[in-house]
Amino acid sequence: MLEKAFEIMSKINEYGYEAYIVGGYVRDIYLSRQTSDIDICTSATPKELIGIFENNIKIDEKYGSVKLFYKNDYFDITTFRKDYNYKNNRKPSKIEYVKSLEEDLTRRDFTINTLCMNKEGKIIDLLNAQNDLRKKVIRTVNKADISFKEDALRMLRAIRFATILNFKLDREVIKAIKKNESLISELSTNRKKEELQKILSSDNYLYGIKLLNQFNLYKYLGIKKIKKVIKTSDVIGMWAQINFDIDYPFTKLESDNIKKINEIVNNKKIDNNTLYKYGNYICLIAAEILKIDKVSIISMYNDMPIKTKEDINFSIQEICKVLKKEPSQEVKNIFRNIEFEILNNRLQNKKLSIKNYLIDNYKEE
Repeated sequence: MLEKAFEIMSKINEYGYEAYIVGGYVRDIYLSRQTSDIDICTSATPKELIGIFENNIKIDEKYGSVKLFYKNDYFDITTFRKDYNYKNNRKPSKIEYVKSLEEDLTRRDFTINTLCMNKEGKIIDLLNAQNDLRKKVIRTVNKADISFKEDALRMLRAIRFATILNFKLDREVIKAIKKNESLISELSTNRKKEELQKILSSDNYLYGIKLLNQFNLYKYLGIKKIKKVIKTSDVIGMWAQINFDIDYPFTKLESDNIKKINEIVNNKKIDNNTLYKYGNYICLIAAEILKIDKVSIISMYNDMPIKTKEDINFSIQEICKVLKKEPSQEVKNIFRNIEFEILNNRLQNKKLSIKNYLIDNYKEE
């Protein structure tokens, strides 16, 4: 993907415009971190970029950006710009294209995200980002107080970057977060969820939680103070351990899984009935929280006599035939009882065994 980015920048350069890879990709390359998300900035405007690439390009004139589909990969390309008059402590109400890379970089959030790379792979550092990377510190490009008032999301991003990179927060950043923390409550639940998700997904998540609690940000995120969260293989298991005061935008599947995990954890045990009701995957996540050996859960699941209703070797129609009954709620209840008995190894899942069980327990004289 990097070679494709170099090709894109070379083509932009051929038309007389500047172009650089900017931000997270260059930062992570500098830190020897695995990375793949490449953003490009350029002195060319969106309309000029359309003139260069013609097809496979989608424009967002409002924020001076395009999405380019190039050789089966997508690239976000933004025009050098200045931002004006931030609305609702989040987004600029006006942008102005500029020709200077340095002027564009000064609108960005943190110094560590201002490193650039040209088409030859040379790193360009106009704002002393490498010094902050060496010191492992999160520092805003502009005055932290102004930066956070302009865009309150930057406070959560500061904590997220500190978490995933294991960096400390600059003193001015700490002071500005304490001063402006209440602005976080105005952020959309989508943005709050997105940043929390990235913090929880990090192997260093405990540091992120410590920072959220230290600055009392949980109050403005619509969650209770986080006392203990156990790492799970799926982040949904970590969400299940957090108490919410507001409705976060979870999908129906996410909400259902959170509910299921909490039900298992509250029950404090996993047996055949639990595995049958909730499935192996959800039970394994709950097992991580309950600190139950996952190997034993997998073994238990593999040894289960049935895993779904479809595995039962007797149908409702067959029950009706043996007992000479019409389909009814009573017959459904009998089927559930058979299901329960087989699941708990008190009845063999064989037609003859089930038939005899029905005759012995439900056949009317």
